[in-house]
Amino acid sequence: MQTIRITTSQNIDIDYEVAGVGERIVARLIDYALFILILILGLIGGNLLRSSVDQSLLIIVLIIIYAALYVFYDLICEIFMNGQSVGKRVMKIKVISLDGSRPSSGQYLLRWLFRIIDFTLTSEICGLISVAVSDKSQRVGDIVAGTTLIKTQPRTLLNNLVFNPVADDYEPVFNEVIQLNDKDIALIHEVIQTYLKTGNSVIVYNTAERIKELLSVTPLVQMDSMKFLQTILKDYNHINAQETTV
Repeated sequence: MQTIRITTSQNIDIDYEVAGVGERIVARLIDYALFILILILGLIGGNLLRSSVDQSLLIIVLIIIYAALYVFYDLICEIFMNGQSVGKRVMKIKVISLDGSRPSSGQYLLRWLFRIIDFTLTSEICGLISVAVSDKSQRVGDIVAGTTLIKTQPRTLLNNLVFNPVADDYEPVFNEVIQLNDKDIALIHEVIQTYLKTGNSVIVYNTAERIKELLSVTPLVQMDSMKFLQTILKDYNHINAQETTV
């Protein structure tokens, strides 16, 4: 199972599961199915209107509208749907920048322009080969734009992390966590979950800074914000478990 480690602007290392060729193909097929549905609806609508408007003009207008939708569909969807088309949303995959942030409009534009090489001129062969052989499952447009596709569901679920027990020989790093309560720990867990779902690294950084200030602690230099919050959870769980068994 291929993953990619992304270091965010807040120095947070997160592992994402990269969207494979299969997910991309199915997402694209869903988008194609959507256009077939639009075509059918357009034909039905055109048939209903043909008696009231010039038929030749109607056909030209419908063709122009349909062509414009087809050409700009991916670009518009990714910009306004946070890196997803309808197919990508159904398959739970999305476009993300390699620094962990949401891609800029320029990045979306670049990967859209290179669809000509990835798909149109090469009958989609170039895109498929590039995704299959590249380290980060990138098509040419992704490589140029500095993006890739990831699964929106986290590779490692943390749903049970808040009150999970840790090893008996675990040594707490921050004994100051005794100043926190269950509500504080639940909030930290929620922050981590929010980051995994949305990629919002700012909330992780801000929460870590507030916890550091509250506990008056200074983590080691190599401990980034995410690791700090995860360590706080482990320390709290361990100390609480020890107190319960006494």
